[in-house]
Amino acid sequence: MKFYFSFFLSITTSILFAQTNNYEISFENAVHHETVVKGTFPELEIDTVTFRMSRSSPGRYALHEFAKNVYSFKATDSKGNILEVLRPDPYSWNVIGHDGTIKISYTLFANRGGGTYSQVDETHAHLNIPATFMYAPTLKDRKIEVDFKIREDLGWKVATQLPLVSGTTYSAPNLYYFMDSPTEISNHSVREFQVDNHGKTQTIRFVLHHNGTEEELDSYFENVKKTVLAEKEVYGELPDFDYGIYTFLACYIPNASGDGMEHRNSTILTSTRSLANGGMEGNIGTVSHEFFHAWNVERIRPKSLEPFNFEETNMSGALWFAEGFTSYYTNLILCRAGIISAEKYVEGISSTFNYVWNSPARQFFNPIEMSYQAPFVDAATSVDPVNRENTFISYYSYGSILGLALDLSLREEKLNLDNFMKLVWKQYGKTEKPYVIENLQQVLAEYAGSDLASTFFNKYIYKSEMPDYSSLLNSVGVTLKQNSEEPYFGAAVSLDGDGHGEIQSNPKMGTSAYDAGLDKGDIITNINGSGFPDGQQFSTYIQKLKVGDTLKLSFNRFGVERNTNVILKANPDYRLLLTEKEGDKPSKKQLRQRADWLKTVAP
Repeated sequence: MKFYFSFFLSITTSILFAQTNNYEISFENAVHHETVVKGTFPELEIDTVTFRMSRSSPGRYALHEFAKNVYSFKATDSKGNILEVLRPDPYSWNVIGHDGTIKISYTLFANRGGGTYSQVDETHAHLNIPATFMYAPTLKDRKIEVDFKIREDLGWKVATQLPLVSGTTYSAPNLYYFMDSPTEISNHSVREFQVDNHGKTQTIRFVLHHNGTEEELDSYFENVKKTVLAEKEVYGELPDFDYGIYTFLACYIPNASGDGMEHRNSTILTSTRSLANGGMEGNIGTVSHEFFHAWNVERIRPKSLEPFNFEETNMSGALWFAEGFTSYYTNLILCRAGIISAEKYVEGISSTFNYVWNSPARQFFNPIEMSYQAPFVDAATSVDPVNRENTFISYYSYGSILGLALDLSLREEKLNLDNFMKLVWKQYGKTEKPYVIENLQQVLAEYAGSDLASTFFNKYIYKSEMPDYSSLLNSVGVTLKQNSEEPYFGAAVSLDGDGHGEIQSNPKMGTSAYDAGLDKGDIITNINGSGFPDGQQFSTYIQKLKVGDTLKLSFNRFGVERNTNVILKANPDYRLLLTEKEGDKPSKKQLRQRADWLKTVAP
């Protein structure tokens, strides 16, 4: 995160004379997911000091209320005297009457290993700092030192972007850098390689906690290296990582939860897939996505996320670019690195394309407004039903498909998205000057002309129109194919355990199920005078029918039997295919354009 360490050299000089807050964290009861955190805050000049647990986490946009897992809080002065504690709100502890020093301690329950929360058990201590450490907002500029009391009996070691002080003690120049520094403590393995970056050596470190073999890690690490170098080519250089090191913190273990979360000089990568069980290919996409964030989001940073607020949600209208364009590059990089084939990459775009292209949500929100929805969808939880099927398109997907369109549009002008990203990097990333959306349009106009920039932003960003993908894809020898004879129901249906079919999703507007008045939760009991099809998926049953067929359905809603007619429409989905796979021969120009796009050798 840009503001955490913007002026690295000046900060490292000033902290030599600053007061230091000290933490220690121990894991004696890891078997029951408990950790004990202690903190010492000296040289205090105000009588009442507020300590808080964060409500949000770097890289996340929703509230997560980490205070819910804290208990046994105690506060004393330097002599061990118990201090008065008031609770003004669910997230804060006001400590009163100290002697210039406050010592706190508390127990934290932690059992979710991912990019947001913490997990403590006898396999590891996986620590996201906002989910773990209480902080004092008024002391945010102080240096921090933390002693990780590792379980030597479990062979644990510490991996983090924090610089080592000595032993198991690490430091941060201030609160913000500390909060942005996830830490993995486990019996992990490490691989690293050096990259020359304009004469300065940068170290890329890959830390893996897994149950596999060293040989599997060696093989996987080769793909990590290819990914890193392919992304470096997009921008022409690596970021200038603090301390000269970037650290991947990967946990591929059964008790983790699948996730990825970027940070300034590190990233968390978690998955339940082992390298031997699909993880070689299945997990590398997260590596690609999160490392691309080292440029786009961490340094090319929206002004709307500056400064990051640990007490409230963080809303930005730029996530279609920050997350979406990063998503566009995620698999493109894997293709360029030779990790997946051109055919697999192109066909893999299909599901994302259909999700965006066929969504009714574009009539309600443009990409900026979809980005505003992040606090409600970014791992956020709610108990009341929502209508996301009809009102929301993920800014990851929306931005990814728009990134594809912009790249191919630029290539028709003998330009490309890589060089546009280089220019954004030069003006806003390398200088760490936060941008607003208008700045992106200005850079695009500078690079490709005002006409192209105005068309892209006025039609596709400020409005919800869609580019001519058929023509754009054709320019690189990719065909959009649609099967107009395939019937489509418009909602997910599955067996309910009683031999009937329950509608599992809100029907999409304009589909057969929606037009017939069906709704999520309806139980289909009869189709054309027969029971619900037994022994097969409902989608398989529908595919055996024809477009225009009428289904006479009986269904149960709120205990009342009802009837309706469903007229099957054509499936609106497309497939993206290499033109030659359809039996057509792409031109030499199309093949050259494709080879330049995917960084492959033209036939």
